[in-house]
Amino acid sequence: MTGCIVGWAHTPFGRLDGETVESLIVRVAGGALADAGVEAKDVDEIVLGHFNAGFSPQDFTASLVLQASPDLRFKRALRVENACATGSAAVHLGLKSLAAKSARVVLVVGVEQMTATPGPEIGKNLLKASYVREEADIEGGFAGIFGKIAGLYFQRWGDQSDALAMIAAKNHKNGVGNPYAQLRKDLGFEFCRNVSDKNPFVAGPLKRTDCSLVSDGAAAVVLADVETALRLKKAIAFRATAHVSDFLPMSKRDILKFEGCAEAWKRALADAGITLGDLSLVETHDCFTIAELIEYEAMGLVPEGQGARAIMEGWTQKDGRLPVNPSGGLKAKGHPIGATGVSMHALCAMQLAGAAGDIQVRGAKLAGVFNMGGTAVANYVSVLERIK
Repeated sequence: MTGCIVGWAHTPFGRLDGETVESLIVRVAGGALADAGVEAKDVDEIVLGHFNAGFSPQDFTASLVLQASPDLRFKRALRVENACATGSAAVHLGLKSLAAKSARVVLVVGVEQMTATPGPEIGKNLLKASYVREEADIEGGFAGIFGKIAGLYFQRWGDQSDALAMIAAKNHKNGVGNPYAQLRKDLGFEFCRNVSDKNPFVAGPLKRTDCSLVSDGAAAVVLADVETALRLKKAIAFRATAHVSDFLPMSKRDILKFEGCAEAWKRALADAGITLGDLSLVETHDCFTIAELIEYEAMGLVPEGQGARAIMEGWTQKDGRLPVNPSGGLKAKGHPIGATGVSMHALCAMQLAGAAGDIQVRGAKLAGVFNMGGTAVANYVSVLERIK
């Protein structure tokens, strides 16, 4: 236990016209410090998670966080990028500074502005997180990549269309209660299951409701070492963390196993001294519904090939044995790349502080986060618990 979340802030996710990368950063940086009760002058380090890859004309963005307060001037600031796991990379890097005792307070911000980019460019930008040499020509961009994964899964384990629709419907139902969610509408199983003009096939067996959204947004957390955290209003501790990287080319792996995800969960749970069943909830990376299905297996909730069982039997519903994505997940909440991992940590902290409002999981004691970059290439797991 090397650090705690002591404050957070979160913008709504969606098409945020009138906002810029800079304005989003400033909003959440100031908000998180105020929520933590920490003065800007007491911040030792700033870490910004910002994928960009062509989404914003402004690169070299780390020092934009300083715009939130004159007292942040001359603080060390850096930007990290690790595809769709960029936000968690920023959080974990901040924790390393606390563990090394080179900082007592770290401000972590995640941000992305995607909706101002034309559709074809969005796909091109996201494909930079694949193995371009072999995967760049897959039709449909990253949706095409996960459509291929879904098709292969169906071939190996049978048609899972009902299960995927149930995952989508679950996450959209959960998202209704999340004030930060981009799509706050309960679409229902029938709409998610059936092909229609409003829900066409996008890639392979994946329909529009199987795909996460193009989003703008930002989130921030303030991290502090345990001694400092216990002097503040609240402290959500990292009981364990794990970061596992796998081969970038899908051709070098059994892509249906998400082995990096499985290894990250195995290490984090072992370090935390708990089992998966001890968790009160999980926020997992449902960039596509097939990803959430395979992640059920990788985290050890069900055996390989039986991911459908977890959703069909209601285990992962908000009132189930292990609620998964009570926030609505990337599917309903949105997926502004650099902000996603920070958002996941902030929302889990809210759950453990009993401050999650309509998405609150009753009696939440331990929360798990899984955030991945690429096709289970960069894999981050955090286990959180409240100590104050």
